Amino acid sequence: MAEAAAQRKDGYDVSAANLRICADKLRDLLAIKSLPIGLKLYEDPAALDGIAGLRRPTADFHFTMCQMVTQARMAGFTLGIVHENLRLNSNCGGIVGLNVPGQDYLSGKQMDGVWFQNREAARQHQEQMVRVTPGRYHALVASPVRSARLDPPDIVLFYGNPAQTILFVNGLQWKRYRRYDMTITGESACSDSWGRALQTRQTSISIPCYAERRYGGVADEEMLLAMPPEEFVRGIEGLEGIAKVGLRYPIPPYGAHMDPALGMARSYPAKTPAGQ
Repeated sequence: MAEAAAQRKDGYDVSAANLRICADKLRDLLAIKSLPIGLKLYEDPAALDGIAGLRRPTADFHFTMCQMVTQARMAGFTLGIVHENLRLNSNCGGIVGLNVPGQDYLSGKQMDGVWFQNREAARQHQEQMVRVTPGRYHALVASPVRSARLDPPDIVLFYGNPAQTILFVNGLQWKRYRRYDMTITGESACSDSWGRALQTRQTSISIPCYAERRYGGVADEEMLLAMPPEEFVRGIEGLEGIAKVGLRYPIPPYGAHMDPALGMARSYPAKTPAGQ
Protein backbone atom coordinates (compact mmCIF):
# COMPACT_ATOMS: atom_id res chain seq x y z
CA MET A 1 0.00 0.00 0.00
CA ALA A 2 2.81 2.41 0.89
CA GLU A 3 4.52 1.75 -2.44
CA ALA A 4 1.28 2.36 -4.36
CA ALA A 5 0.73 5.62 -2.47
CA ALA A 6 4.26 6.74 -3.35
CA GLN A 7 3.40 6.32 -7.02
CA ARG A 8 0.52 8.81 -6.79
CA LYS A 9 0.79 12.47 -5.85
CA ASP A 10 -2.04 14.99 -5.93
CA GLY A 11 -4.13 12.31 -7.66
CA TYR A 12 -1.65 11.76 -10.49
CA ASP A 13 0.31 8.63 -11.37
CA VAL A 14 3.98 9.58 -10.99
CA SER A 15 5.41 6.11 -11.53
CA ALA A 16 8.42 5.84 -13.83
CA ALA A 17 6.29 3.91 -16.32
CA ASN A 18 3.65 6.63 -16.57
CA LEU A 19 6.21 9.42 -16.68
CA ARG A 20 7.81 7.67 -19.66
CA ILE A 21 4.44 7.69 -21.44
CA CYS A 22 4.03 11.38 -20.61
CA ALA A 23 7.53 12.15 -21.94
CA ASP A 24 6.58 10.61 -25.29
CA LYS A 25 3.35 12.63 -25.33
CA LEU A 26 5.27 15.84 -24.58
CA ARG A 27 7.50 15.35 -27.59
CA ASP A 28 4.45 14.64 -29.78
CA LEU A 29 2.44 17.58 -28.46
CA LEU A 30 5.14 20.26 -28.33
CA ALA A 31 7.89 18.91 -30.60
CA ILE A 32 10.61 19.83 -28.10
CA LYS A 33 14.13 19.31 -29.45
CA SER A 34 15.68 17.44 -26.53
CA LEU A 35 14.68 14.81 -23.99
CA PRO A 36 12.78 15.67 -20.80
CA ILE A 37 14.88 14.45 -17.89
CA GLY A 38 14.51 13.69 -14.21
CA LEU A 39 16.76 14.69 -11.32
CA LYS A 40 16.87 12.81 -8.03
CA LEU A 41 18.89 13.52 -4.89
CA TYR A 42 20.19 10.73 -2.66
CA GLU A 43 21.25 10.80 0.96
CA ASP A 44 23.54 7.78 0.54
CA PRO A 45 25.84 7.65 -2.52
CA ALA A 46 25.78 3.85 -2.28
CA ALA A 47 22.20 3.97 -3.59
CA LEU A 48 23.59 4.86 -7.02
CA ASP A 49 25.06 1.35 -7.35
CA GLY A 50 21.60 -0.08 -7.88
CA ILE A 51 20.64 2.17 -10.84
CA ALA A 52 20.74 0.39 -14.19
CA GLY A 53 22.88 1.93 -16.91
CA LEU A 54 24.40 4.54 -14.62
CA ARG A 55 27.51 6.37 -15.78
CA ARG A 56 29.94 7.77 -13.23
CA PRO A 57 32.68 10.28 -14.07
CA THR A 58 36.26 9.50 -13.12
CA ALA A 59 37.44 10.95 -9.82
CA ASP A 60 39.63 13.62 -11.43
CA PHE A 61 36.97 14.87 -13.89
CA HIS A 62 34.94 17.94 -12.93
CA PHE A 63 32.08 19.60 -14.73
CA THR A 64 29.19 21.99 -14.16
CA MET A 65 25.61 20.99 -13.40
CA CYS A 66 24.46 22.50 -16.70
CA GLN A 67 26.91 20.24 -18.55
CA MET A 68 25.51 17.24 -16.70
CA VAL A 69 21.94 18.21 -17.58
CA THR A 70 22.91 18.63 -21.24
CA GLN A 71 24.54 15.19 -21.41
CA ALA A 72 21.31 13.68 -20.09
CA ARG A 73 18.92 15.61 -22.33
CA MET A 74 21.00 15.52 -25.52
CA ALA A 75 22.95 12.24 -25.36
CA GLY A 76 20.44 10.34 -23.25
CA PHE A 77 22.95 9.44 -20.55
CA THR A 78 22.01 8.46 -17.01
CA LEU A 79 24.65 10.21 -14.91
CA GLY A 80 25.39 9.97 -11.21
CA ILE A 81 27.59 12.38 -9.30
CA VAL A 82 28.83 13.32 -5.85
CA HIS A 83 30.15 16.70 -4.77
CA GLU A 84 33.70 15.89 -5.86
CA ASN A 85 32.60 15.56 -9.50
CA LEU A 86 31.50 19.21 -9.63
CA ARG A 87 33.59 22.34 -9.24
CA LEU A 88 34.46 22.02 -5.58
CA ASN A 89 32.60 24.19 -3.05
CA SER A 90 30.98 26.15 -5.86
CA ASN A 91 27.46 27.26 -6.72
CA CYS A 92 27.07 24.19 -8.96
CA GLY A 93 26.96 21.78 -6.04
CA GLY A 94 25.52 24.40 -3.71
CA ILE A 95 22.38 24.90 -5.79
CA VAL A 96 21.46 21.20 -5.44
CA GLY A 97 22.53 20.90 -1.80
CA LEU A 98 25.66 18.81 -2.29
CA ASN A 99 27.85 21.45 -0.63
CA VAL A 100 27.91 24.88 0.95
CA PRO A 101 29.57 27.33 -1.49
CA GLY A 102 32.93 28.61 -0.31
CA GLN A 103 33.39 32.06 1.18
CA ASP A 104 34.81 33.40 -2.10
CA TYR A 105 31.32 32.85 -3.51
CA LEU A 106 29.19 33.76 -0.50
CA SER A 107 31.09 36.99 0.15
CA GLY A 108 30.64 38.09 -3.48
CA LYS A 109 34.39 38.04 -4.17
CA GLN A 110 34.09 35.46 -6.97
CA MET A 111 31.82 37.69 -9.10
CA ASP A 112 32.87 41.15 -7.94
CA GLY A 113 34.06 43.29 -10.85
CA VAL A 114 32.81 40.86 -13.51
CA TRP A 115 29.09 40.17 -13.14
CA PHE A 116 28.64 42.95 -10.62
CA GLN A 117 30.19 46.39 -10.32
CA ASN A 118 30.65 46.13 -6.57
CA ARG A 119 31.10 43.57 -3.82
CA GLU A 120 27.78 44.29 -2.11
CA ALA A 121 25.75 43.60 -5.26
CA ALA A 122 27.69 40.35 -5.74
CA ARG A 123 27.07 39.37 -2.10
CA GLN A 124 23.35 40.08 -2.37
CA HIS A 125 23.23 37.88 -5.48
CA GLN A 126 24.53 34.98 -3.39
CA GLU A 127 22.32 35.73 -0.41
CA GLN A 128 19.10 35.79 -2.43
CA MET A 129 19.85 32.64 -4.44
CA VAL A 130 17.52 29.66 -3.94
CA ARG A 131 19.47 26.53 -2.97
CA VAL A 132 18.60 23.08 -1.67
CA THR A 133 19.34 23.05 2.05
CA PRO A 134 22.80 21.45 2.42
CA GLY A 135 23.73 18.55 4.66
CA ARG A 136 21.08 15.96 3.83
CA TYR A 137 21.99 14.89 0.28
CA HIS A 138 25.32 13.56 -0.96
CA ALA A 139 24.64 12.35 -4.51
CA LEU A 140 22.49 13.24 -7.51
CA VAL A 141 21.37 11.42 -10.66
CA ALA A 142 20.15 12.90 -13.95
CA SER A 143 18.39 10.59 -16.37
CA PRO A 144 16.02 10.86 -19.35
CA VAL A 145 12.44 10.27 -18.27
CA ARG A 146 12.06 7.78 -21.12
CA SER A 147 14.64 5.52 -19.45
CA ALA A 148 12.36 5.06 -16.40
CA ARG A 149 15.37 4.61 -14.12
CA LEU A 150 14.25 7.07 -11.43
CA ASP A 151 11.02 5.85 -9.87
CA PRO A 152 10.01 8.57 -9.43
CA PRO A 153 12.46 11.45 -9.89
CA ASP A 154 12.30 14.37 -7.49
CA ILE A 155 11.70 16.74 -10.41
CA VAL A 156 11.22 16.62 -14.17
CA LEU A 157 12.67 19.32 -16.39
CA PHE A 158 12.70 20.16 -20.07
CA TYR A 159 13.75 22.97 -22.40
CA GLY A 160 11.45 24.67 -24.88
CA ASN A 161 11.04 27.88 -26.80
CA PRO A 162 8.69 30.60 -25.47
CA ALA A 163 5.70 29.31 -27.47
CA GLN A 164 6.17 25.76 -26.15
CA THR A 165 6.63 27.12 -22.65
CA ILE A 166 3.41 29.13 -22.59
CA LEU A 167 1.38 26.26 -24.03
CA PHE A 168 2.66 23.96 -21.29
CA VAL A 169 1.66 26.56 -18.70
CA ASN A 170 -1.77 26.72 -20.36
CA GLY A 171 -1.90 22.94 -19.93
CA LEU A 172 -1.07 23.25 -16.23
CA GLN A 173 -3.91 25.74 -15.85
CA TRP A 174 -6.50 23.83 -17.90
CA LYS A 175 -8.11 21.82 -15.13
CA ARG A 176 -7.03 23.78 -12.05
CA TYR A 177 -6.09 27.42 -12.46
CA ARG A 178 -2.97 28.70 -10.74
CA ARG A 179 -0.85 31.72 -11.55
CA TYR A 180 2.74 30.75 -12.32
CA ASP A 181 5.55 33.21 -11.63
CA MET A 182 9.10 33.29 -12.95
CA THR A 183 12.09 34.28 -10.87
CA ILE A 184 15.21 35.80 -12.40
CA THR A 185 18.45 35.39 -10.49
CA GLY A 186 20.49 36.54 -13.49
CA GLU A 187 23.77 34.64 -13.68
CA SER A 188 23.44 31.24 -11.92
CA ALA A 189 19.90 30.89 -13.27
CA CYS A 190 19.95 27.18 -12.37
CA SER A 191 18.85 28.56 -8.99
CA ASP A 192 15.58 29.58 -10.69
CA SER A 193 15.01 26.21 -12.35
CA TRP A 194 16.22 22.94 -10.85
CA GLY A 195 17.41 24.58 -7.63
CA ARG A 196 14.05 26.20 -6.90
CA ALA A 197 12.06 23.15 -8.00
CA LEU A 198 14.14 20.77 -5.86
CA GLN A 199 13.97 23.04 -2.81
CA THR A 200 10.35 24.21 -2.97
CA ARG A 201 8.70 21.44 -5.06
CA GLN A 202 7.08 24.17 -7.15
CA THR A 203 6.94 24.47 -10.91
CA SER A 204 9.79 26.81 -11.83
CA ILE A 205 10.26 28.63 -15.13
CA SER A 206 13.55 30.29 -15.96
CA ILE A 207 15.58 32.06 -18.59
CA PRO A 208 18.87 30.11 -18.79
CA CYS A 209 21.92 32.21 -17.97
CA TYR A 210 25.19 32.94 -19.76
CA ALA A 211 26.97 29.95 -18.17
CA GLU A 212 24.18 27.51 -19.14
CA ARG A 213 24.45 28.70 -22.73
CA ARG A 214 28.26 28.77 -22.84
CA TYR A 215 29.01 25.53 -20.98
CA GLY A 216 25.72 23.66 -21.23
CA GLY A 217 25.09 24.49 -24.88
CA VAL A 218 21.60 25.90 -24.27
CA ALA A 219 20.28 27.51 -27.47
CA ASP A 220 19.41 31.21 -27.70
CA GLU A 221 15.68 30.59 -27.90
CA GLU A 222 15.45 28.00 -25.12
CA MET A 223 13.73 28.46 -21.76
CA LEU A 224 13.64 25.89 -18.97
CA LEU A 225 10.76 24.43 -16.99
CA ALA A 226 11.41 22.31 -13.88
CA MET A 227 8.65 20.81 -11.75
CA PRO A 228 7.66 17.97 -9.43
CA PRO A 229 6.50 14.87 -11.37
CA GLU A 230 2.80 15.33 -10.58
CA GLU A 231 2.90 18.77 -12.21
CA PHE A 232 4.53 17.24 -15.28
CA VAL A 233 1.65 14.75 -15.58
CA ARG A 234 -0.87 17.54 -14.97
CA GLY A 235 0.69 19.60 -17.75
CA ILE A 236 0.47 16.73 -20.23
CA GLU A 237 -3.19 16.12 -19.31
CA GLY A 238 -3.89 19.80 -19.93
CA LEU A 239 -1.98 19.89 -23.23
CA GLU A 240 -4.14 17.04 -24.48
CA GLY A 241 -7.23 18.90 -23.30
CA ILE A 242 -6.48 22.17 -25.06
CA ALA A 243 -5.30 20.32 -28.19
CA LYS A 244 -8.82 18.94 -28.60
CA VAL A 245 -10.16 22.47 -29.10
CA GLY A 246 -7.41 23.41 -31.54
CA LEU A 247 -4.86 25.07 -29.23
CA ARG A 248 -1.77 23.24 -30.44
CA TYR A 249 1.89 23.69 -31.28
CA PRO A 250 3.07 25.15 -33.57
CA ILE A 251 0.84 28.18 -33.17
CA PRO A 252 -0.24 29.33 -36.66
CA PRO A 253 0.05 33.12 -37.07
CA TYR A 254 -3.25 34.73 -38.00
CA GLY A 255 -1.69 37.77 -39.62
CA ALA A 256 -1.37 41.33 -38.35
CA HIS A 257 -3.49 42.72 -41.20
CA MET A 258 -6.43 40.32 -40.92
CA ASP A 259 -9.79 40.81 -39.22
CA PRO A 260 -9.36 38.60 -36.14
CA ALA A 261 -13.09 37.98 -35.64
CA LEU A 262 -13.14 34.47 -37.10
CA GLY A 263 -10.15 33.25 -35.12
CA MET A 264 -11.30 34.86 -31.89
CA ALA A 265 -14.71 33.27 -32.26
CA ARG A 266 -12.95 29.91 -31.97
CA SER A 267 -10.44 30.76 -29.24
CA TYR A 268 -12.60 33.05 -27.10
CA PRO A 269 -16.20 31.94 -27.77
CA ALA A 270 -19.00 33.97 -26.21
CA LYS A 271 -21.20 31.60 -24.23
CA THR A 272 -24.94 32.31 -23.99
CA PRO A 273 -26.26 31.66 -20.45
CA ALA A 274 -28.66 28.75 -20.17
CA GLY A 275 -32.31 29.74 -20.63
CA GLN A 276 -31.58 32.83 -22.76
